Amino acid sequence: MLKPILLVEDNPKDLELTLIALEKSQLANDVVITRDGVEALDYLNSTGTHANRSPGNPAVVLLDLKLPRVDGIEVLQIIRSTPELKSVPVVMLTSSREEQDLLRSYALGVNAFVVKPVEFREFVDAIADLGIFWAVLNEPPPGSTKARRGG
Repeated sequence: MLKPILLVEDNPKDLELTLIALEKSQLANDVVITRDGVEALDYLNSTGTHANRSPGNPAVVLLDLKLPRVDGIEVLQIIRSTPELKSVPVVMLTSSREEQDLLRSYALGVNAFVVKPVEFREFVDAIADLGIFWAVLNEPPPGSTKARRGG
């Protein structure tokens, strides 16, 4: 079974556009949606409402920067400081063009920082390319697997 893509997005319009874009890329990976940082961390740590989810880390986390409850920077910081999660690829998806957000994200170990294009076609293409790269083309670190065996 393929690892899922974790999409952390609170904006309904951006969520819908991202799902359309991922569908366009024809990835077989499931997409797990969380709408804030707390829920994303619950999923990643198999706690709270996600305590009974299938084991294993996602292929990639598509993480919005501006989130309710716990923001994307803090989620990234926790991912990178948790031994079981630190090798999970994280792509920051944001409408922020603030240099400090970019610098802080890279300082904390983000794999990519993508400013959401405002033009629909560009956005769809960017997300489709991201999904294909991280879920299919990217070679994970030794010891992790692209495909998870079992249930």
